[in-house]
Amino acid sequence: MRFIGLVVIFLAAVTASAGPVTRIEWEENILALHAPEVPGGKVETWYLEAFCRSGSTDRDWEATVIPHTTRLVEADGDGQWVKLESMVQEGVRATHEIRVVEDGVSFALVIKNESGEAVDVDWAQPCMRVGDFTGLGQEDYFSRCFIYTRAGQVMLDRLPRVEEARYRGGQVYVPAGVDLDDVNPRPISKEVPVNNLIGCVSSDGRWILATAWDATQELFQGVINCIHADPRIGGLKAGEAKRITGRVYLVPNDSEGLLAAYERDFGK
Repeated sequence: MRFIGLVVIFLAAVTASAGPVTRIEWEENILALHAPEVPGGKVETWYLEAFCRSGSTDRDWEATVIPHTTRLVEADGDGQWVKLESMVQEGVRATHEIRVVEDGVSFALVIKNESGEAVDVDWAQPCMRVGDFTGLGQEDYFSRCFIYTRAGQVMLDRLPRVEEARYRGGQVYVPAGVDLDDVNPRPISKEVPVNNLIGCVSSDGRWILATAWDATQELFQGVINCIHADPRIGGLKAGEAKRITGRVYLVPNDSEGLLAAYERDFGK
């Protein structure tokens, strides 16, 4: 029986490090995904950059952001999971469970309005930094980034770009059904994505890094070598709670394989 126990422990250790992400850690609002095989050796995400009100597209950003604080509740000693709690001004509490999985990282977010009134918390912003992964700078890193359109996986430099907006720079891709008045005040592309994936290809061409949420407000190619899949909350009634799930995929450079993983997790 002792031998069997040792085998189980060994298999659990192998399973925990089976994918390119070997461990995660969260400190001072930065979620680090350690992946020694990929360019840069890790991927950092500002988690979370912001919680946002509706009506954001043509308004000063400071008036859109809802103040919040996030703290570490608990973390696995082997770096396989972390649990966080965000307190959002106006009586909203969000709990986050983030886990290493075989092809990346999973997110389970529960957000609850603990106040007695409805709260206009419409969406949130995790900001994934991809400069080291793509090996490119601010002016050209988006040439290694992609979304999915009716033509399939398309690199962002192959899509027409809009320049005019309240704030110039970057590009916002809005899924069907999301109000164009409620997204980032950056240039909004006329291209409508067909799924909730945004990603990029590594500098050595071997890897894809991509992210998605089951409910998505926008896909955003940002202004600090970053990409966003921003989860949609859609407001909360008094006492209401919502569950949102998300993924980061770190997989070999195979578009069809990425799509298969996405459809496994979120459906078509």
